[in-house]
Amino acid sequence: MGRVEGKVALVTGAARGQGRSHAVRLAQEGADVIAVDLCHQLDSVPYPMATPADLDETVKRVEELDRRILARQADVRDLAAIEAVVAEGVAELGHLDVVVANAGIASFAPTWELTEDVWQEMIDVNLTGVWKTVKATVPRLLEQDTGGSIILTSSIAGLVAFANLAHYTSAKHGVTGLMRTLAVELAPHRIRVNSVHPTTVDTDMVNNPAAYSLFLGGMEGATRADAEAGMKALNAMPIPWVDPIDISNAVLWLASEESRYVTGTTQVIDAGATAPFRLPHEG
Repeated sequence: MGRVEGKVALVTGAARGQGRSHAVRLAQEGADVIAVDLCHQLDSVPYPMATPADLDETVKRVEELDRRILARQADVRDLAAIEAVVAEGVAELGHLDVVVANAGIASFAPTWELTEDVWQEMIDVNLTGVWKTVKATVPRLLEQDTGGSIILTSSIAGLVAFANLAHYTSAKHGVTGLMRTLAVELAPHRIRVNSVHPTTVDTDMVNNPAAYSLFLGGMEGATRADAEAGMKALNAMPIPWVDPIDISNAVLWLASEESRYVTGTTQVIDAGATAPFRLPHEG
């Protein structure tokens, strides 16, 4: 029997990257999935975003595991759209047990050079979109009165500061605060709320020229190989990034009954990136 057998999980940003990995990992352990993704480009994002074909691939991978999946294109900034997907998903799959608010974007610039539009789009997607996902799902969890698990994707940027990422860092710190408040509010209803905080993850959000340039001090024409060497400096362990499955395994644990009394926590998967400062000769 799987670790989340019989549960239904909603995953936002499910078309690729961490979101697809979470959907597939939960399905491997017995969950049915409601998969949501925007699947079109946003003006402020400097790398290609997910497409409808990517979401179709997530569907294919979940169905290959003999699990049910309802996948819809929807914008986490659109509360009515997310509410409609939740209603449709529950009608088809029967109930809702796990919410993984994972959808997010990245862009890069010094704080004072960010435009109002870039700032606002980041906050709208990475913070307000998480709140709207929660707002669309919590009433259903309360109505069912069977508990549940809500998992919010933050970042190590939700715990520490990063230059040239003021809007992202602010949004992810906001997600951390939102998680802590929800954990207190929902604990009496046996609904647990936690956040996951990855270091750099080997996804399209990190593996693109704009991100390479950021982590290599503005180097023009930086390659993945350049970034692999440069990003190792971020982590205490000698790796440039973790894999999506490393985050998905934490999500699975938080979704399962193995973590039944875990709430209000920041689950850090960072290869030691937020460990105390170390001089280079200390390893």
